Amino acid sequence: MSNEVKTKEKVNMDPKYIIKLTVTLLLTCMVVAGLLGWVNSITKDRIAAITWEKTVAAMQKVIEADDFSDAMELTDDMTAAATAQGGTLAAVYQAQSGGQPVGYAINVEASGSQGTISMMVGIDMDGAVTGVSIVTNSETSGIGSKVMSNETLTNGTRVLDQFIGKSAADGVLSVGSNVDAITGATVSTKGVTTGVNAALAAAGVIG
Repeated sequence: MSNEVKTKEKVNMDPKYIIKLTVTLLLTCMVVAGLLGWVNSITKDRIAAITWEKTVAAMQKVIEADDFSDAMELTDDMTAAATAQGGTLAAVYQAQSGGQPVGYAINVEASGSQGTISMMVGIDMDGAVTGVSIVTNSETSGIGSKVMSNETLTNGTRVLDQFIGKSAADGVLSVGSNVDAITGATVSTKGVTTGVNAALAAAGVIG
């Protein structure tokens, strides 16, 4: 083995070299973490503002109001009520007009034919649905998407609009009973129906 190779091996195994390499990597990580933190501090408020704007837009589609509260604290009763109907409660906002509550905008999730359907459901102070709007979904284009885009049923009513005015007094909403489905998109319609039932149940236990 040549002296040159032996020298390289000594350098590679030198504790001082290893320490120097470790310190260099540590400092690099610290600098990168610092930069990421700095970028986050600059963008987080803007991201939060954009998210809130989108949330308000979704709420305005389902209930008429001058203003909306921040997300309310979800109680165990509210969450359990939604779960009992097969949905997942994501958020509840109080809708207000003239400084007075006029209802709630409730973000719920339910299973569709291709994944989770996230929707906003408006409910007035009498417990009646004022509107339903789809936030996100992955339903099949040309089939389940007809439900998501609120296309018209054979009876002339739009599929999401048929929920307007319904309340807990109508009993549990069910496709084929008191809810009509878009032809070929029964599972997607059932998913939305589950979400509306979950929202109504949660609204019923809001203190």
